[in-house]
Amino acid sequence: MKKFSLLIALLFSLNSFSQTDAEVLKSIYDTSLTNGKSYEWLDYLSNQIGSRLSGSHNAEVAVQYTKEQLEALGLDKVWLQPVMVPRWIRGKKEHAYIKTEKGTTIDVNICALGGSIATPALGLKANVIEVQGLDEVKALGNEKIEGKIVFYNRPMDPTQIHTFRAYGGCADQRYAGARVAGEYGALGVIVRSLNLRQDDYPHTGAMSYGDLPVDKRIPSAAISTNHANLLSSMLKMDEEIEFYFKQSCKKLEDVQSYNVIGEITGSEYPNEIMIVGGHLDSWDLGDGAHDDGAGCVQSMDVLRLIKETGIKPKRTLRVVLFMNEENGLRGGRKYAEVAKQKVENHIFALESDSGGFTPRGFSFDCDDASFNHIKSWEPLFKPYLIHYFEKGGSGADIGPLKDGNIVLSGLRPDSQRYFDHHHASNDTFEHVNKRELELGAATMTSLIYLVDKYGFSNIRNKEELKD
Repeated sequence: MKKFSLLIALLFSLNSFSQTDAEVLKSIYDTSLTNGKSYEWLDYLSNQIGSRLSGSHNAEVAVQYTKEQLEALGLDKVWLQPVMVPRWIRGKKEHAYIKTEKGTTIDVNICALGGSIATPALGLKANVIEVQGLDEVKALGNEKIEGKIVFYNRPMDPTQIHTFRAYGGCADQRYAGARVAGEYGALGVIVRSLNLRQDDYPHTGAMSYGDLPVDKRIPSAAISTNHANLLSSMLKMDEEIEFYFKQSCKKLEDVQSYNVIGEITGSEYPNEIMIVGGHLDSWDLGDGAHDDGAGCVQSMDVLRLIKETGIKPKRTLRVVLFMNEENGLRGGRKYAEVAKQKVENHIFALESDSGGFTPRGFSFDCDDASFNHIKSWEPLFKPYLIHYFEKGGSGADIGPLKDGNIVLSGLRPDSQRYFDHHHASNDTFEHVNKRELELGAATMTSLIYLVDKYGFSNIRNKEELKD
């Protein structure tokens, strides 16, 4: 028995944590799974408020609701940070069909991409040219593109196990497809939905015209994967088929909104700030349960779990619910701008914006010394099946804080089902699992606890001495 105890002590001595840390993590997980609040908060955000597109009434209701919930937690400070955000509205439900040479029409499912202009009042009908990407449009040039509807049909790569890489591999056609096609005289753009599943849900998302002149801007819409396959098959049989679509979206003047911020002031190092957050806005098709209601309520629950388990943070801990990640990133930029103006010292930022699925671990954007320091805590997470500690990206909203010193991190849940719901009408509360959501909140809280307890200054000092 003595030998076993000595072995355990030796194992812990080789890592930058203690047996007490394992006990604290167990308390955090137990509390989240038996007395969590994230699912209750998400239920209200999703089912009582609904979609929260930047600048909308629902977005402002969500601001007030989350502010009230943070105030009820008894935090040291809760406030709203003003930020001007874009206002784009979808208008009436879109309509589209494929028309064959014989005059037969087949209705298909589309949705306007966020930021797109409307079609003419009576809709837009033209022949279609299918392409696999922006470069193909440029290669075809005006002769082949002018007067056509460009159909971008490059799918997400199914061989990518990391589905966000598959998403990143074809998101350019959604974001810049209308800009490029418009330069060559296209009348409109239809983009295959960014989804690994074959279904009938069109997936919206941000697009941009860049500096394209107003008279060359063309309407842009997403088409469901099933109907993208249908359209492609029909074009192979008959290149002269026509596509019709009608949408009435429009862009309005910017409006004022807010980032919602709550804080527990550090007991020893109040000027060292850690933040945890997600984005409060969502697209307007579903209720934004996975993207990113889940990340918001998990982040709120981090502060509640810290208080509930009796942890007294040495460093200041903030939750930030960012506004306007989906179509502008205004909230993330405003937070970083104000932090810089106030010369605030942010040492760590953790974002949850990959859905409320089973947590697998974290990715980190930081120097090697800080990463190795964090990776030494990995054994503490093994009992909870958290095994992914890798260098990589973090999150869009915390990205503007990057300064060469701060450690940025992103929660990494299992992502295989995420893009089934991403930016679509089936991103709804019923598709979030309570236990998975609460495991994510506990996992985030555990990492925050360890960063607060051990920090990074000692590690960096050692590295400087080596140099």
